[in-house]
Amino acid sequence: MTKFSNILKSGLRLMQTNQKVCSRFVQSSVGVKEDLSNFDPVQVKLLDEMCIAVDTNDKVIGPRTKKECHLMENINKGLLHRAFSVFLFNTKGELLLQQRSDAKITFPGYYTNTCCSHPLYIDSELEEIKNPFGFLKKSCSEGIAAPEFLYMTRIIYTAPSDEKWGEREIDYVLVVQKDVEINPNPNEVKECVYLSRENLRDFLDGGQRKVIKSPLGLS
Repeated sequence: MTKFSNILKSGLRLMQTNQKVCSRFVQSSVGVKEDLSNFDPVQVKLLDEMCIAVDTNDKVIGPRTKKECHLMENINKGLLHRAFSVFLFNTKGELLLQQRSDAKITFPGYYTNTCCSHPLYIDSELEEIKNPFGFLKKSCSEGIAAPEFLYMTRIIYTAPSDEKWGEREIDYVLVVQKDVEINPNPNEVKECVYLSRENLRDFLDGGQRKVIKSPLGLS
């Protein structure tokens, strides 16, 4: 697992400038009433999920809807929520990338790491999910046990998707090496691809692929 940890650490160092690039394009949407009629109804329903709002020290503030957490109007005011990002390598050492569905409200059609999500705000579980393995037990799909993940670090990043929607998270970065069966939800994932370290840069540089530009992105 050490060499995969080194790959990710190198990638994170190379991508630190991306947050600065994204921040220059953040624009306030204060006073703009969001119109959700053009979005996928399943994704709109998911905006009602309750995320865990935290301060910059990762101390829980309280529940906020997914919609509240991803509106640039609130992000520009400092709203921050807890999340996690997984980088999965198979036993060949290839990294599993996903292309987000075109139905997604934020970053539709963009390539990113294996899995990005957030633990839900549930009073009875807040104590248990204070650490990355606690919320992995609640948030990860079947097939990978929490102890199989290597916790790397946690970071704060801000990445606008457009003038109205974006991300601002305390993100727990986790790595796992395992061969898994892939059965993506088409409403969430458009495509999955395994890439070696050697092929990753060529893949991301080629064509007109959109890649999330953040410390957890891939460009």
